[in-house]
Amino acid sequence: MVKVSFNKALALKDPKKESLIPDVQDPEAAVWVRQQSKVWCWCFCLGLALVLSGIVVGGAYLYRYYVLEEEEVFVYGMKYLDEEYEFDEEVEVGMPLRQIEENVSFFEDDEVELIQVPVPEFKDSDPAGILHDFKMRLTAYLDLNLNKCYIIALNTSVVMPPKDFHEFLVNIKAGMYLPQSYLLHEQMMVTEKLDSTSDLGYYINNMCNDKDTYRLQRRDTILGMQKREALNCHKIRHFENKFVVETLICEP
Repeated sequence: MVKVSFNKALALKDPKKESLIPDVQDPEAAVWVRQQSKVWCWCFCLGLALVLSGIVVGGAYLYRYYVLEEEEVFVYGMKYLDEEYEFDEEVEVGMPLRQIEENVSFFEDDEVELIQVPVPEFKDSDPAGILHDFKMRLTAYLDLNLNKCYIIALNTSVVMPPKDFHEFLVNIKAGMYLPQSYLLHEQMMVTEKLDSTSDLGYYINNMCNDKDTYRLQRRDTILGMQKREALNCHKIRHFENKFVVETLICEP
């Protein structure tokens, strides 16, 4: 016969003392568990709120800068006399009119308008992107044939603010204005190459940051510039007002 016996020390040992989990019957341990649960719950709620706010802000950003840019594009055309004087019905008789079309996007909250000039029907003008930023007080020309950007101070005497230009184009669409106009000439000179476009605002930087970018100055403000000097020039015809503008960008 085999006698089986147990160690008294092991048999009498309290299993609760060996447990890794505190006895919830202990008041101090119960308070500690509840505190830990509250802290974890607050952390979880705070993290969830941050994630949701990030999704909302990110969605608004993408909608603003991508969806609106793709959807709110207006296509307009204008007929004009290829002469440097104001349009007049008597002058127009017997004289051919040219047609110009462009796509316009408005970001009125940021006071920005973007004009996209497609390949024109006449060969002496380049397709281009033109951006007028009224907050930065700058205009950027992107010559698509040259893949180069040109920056100059915004000419508010010629360029309509986004709200007014938008209203003008809507009225053209409604037939309130007869889109026939005249041609205004302006000439600009390249003065220097810019190393960076990061300080020119979001929109201009987005359009020009990977392009060779140059600063422009209007020719009539450059002292000593001779009108008959041989220059390498490119034309961009567009409208940003009730008349068509021929912008001549020249390099010495």
